[in-house]
Amino acid sequence: MKKATAAGVAAALSLAAAGCGADSGSDKSVVTLWMYPVISDQAKNQAFWSKVEKDFEAANAAVDVKIDQQPWEGRQEKVTTALVSKKGFDLVVLGPDQLPQYAEQGTIEAVDDVVAPDKAAYLPNALTGLTVGGKLYGVPIYQTITAPIYNKKLFADAGVDKAPETLAELKATAPKLAAQKVAVLDYPGKPEVSLNQSFYPILWANGGTVFAADGKSVAFNGPEGVESLQLLLDLKAAGGLPENTASKGNDIEGGALASGRTAMYHAATALQADQLGTAIGAENVGIGLPLEGRKRIAFGIPGALVLARHSENKDAAKKFAAYVASPAVTAELAKESGFFPARTDVTVPGQTESSKEFAKSLQYAFPGDTHPKARQVMGVLAPHIQAALLGKEDARTALDAAAKEADQLLGGS
Repeated sequence: MKKATAAGVAAALSLAAAGCGADSGSDKSVVTLWMYPVISDQAKNQAFWSKVEKDFEAANAAVDVKIDQQPWEGRQEKVTTALVSKKGFDLVVLGPDQLPQYAEQGTIEAVDDVVAPDKAAYLPNALTGLTVGGKLYGVPIYQTITAPIYNKKLFADAGVDKAPETLAELKATAPKLAAQKVAVLDYPGKPEVSLNQSFYPILWANGGTVFAADGKSVAFNGPEGVESLQLLLDLKAAGGLPENTASKGNDIEGGALASGRTAMYHAATALQADQLGTAIGAENVGIGLPLEGRKRIAFGIPGALVLARHSENKDAAKKFAAYVASPAVTAELAKESGFFPARTDVTVPGQTESSKEFAKSLQYAFPGDTHPKARQVMGVLAPHIQAALLGKEDARTALDAAAKEADQLLGGS
């Protein structure tokens, strides 16, 4: 751990020369952005951001933009180190779950004024997810979304006319597919899988939340949580979950969904839909809206440009952030990355049919229950859900035990 921390400090300090402030060799305002490989193809990623930098500087001669490509690995530690040491970047790409702690520390700057001119064009949930204490701390430049993907043929073979659209239909359909030795839901119960792509979407659909309104305790063990976990246990009893559901991940390639042993995954990404199409044929892949309980809701987070409080060129940084978030730039970013715009006034060039289907779920996007200790609470809860899936705990016992541990964790905040 000490080695990792030292590496993070060294990385942050090594970028100081390219960081905030004016370039000692010119009168230009230097704006440094720490960017991450949102575009997975390295060549396309480099070409895209080089063009963004060049085009912005051509229209803003007084600003020198430096886009520093960073790896995903170690991001949290490096960003925290840079903010604490007040060196390294002016802007950085972050998601909603990382903002509360930095807002509490006072190391990032509110950016309401950057979004204000086009506020009505942004997805409301994207702005809500980036708001802490009534202030907006991120300028959205892309949006992710999850949605159900399913094997059309398996449902047809079981005599089911359409794939489940609600949690009730999911439960009712389970025995019909089980008779064909197919599990209706490809549920990934392995604790390492983010609960945002396993248990939480079911909890949210049933009207539940992870945290109480005041953030001082958890609420996942309320009636909605028990109902949600009981649904999984009922599905398991009906043959509606894979036999190894407690230990399986959510990989599509080489998994049960690709091999035809399960029929639906409720919280998939567009990339996973493509992977399933490669395995079973694109014509056999269906893409639905989020499964509905008391509400229809899907996990999806905005990626946003966040401004460091220590930046010496905030006006220039805000101007660049507004440019990256513009319709023209975000449309191209969506095209190259496979993600989605965080705006409703953007048309993505050459968007695939599967992407268009996923885009229908954007209106239901929810970034998760943001809290400074959200990830730690997830780590506490996941093993208890696994224990219930293994038959070691019932739904109420599992969630109450997890809540007791989580509340102790929150009490130490």
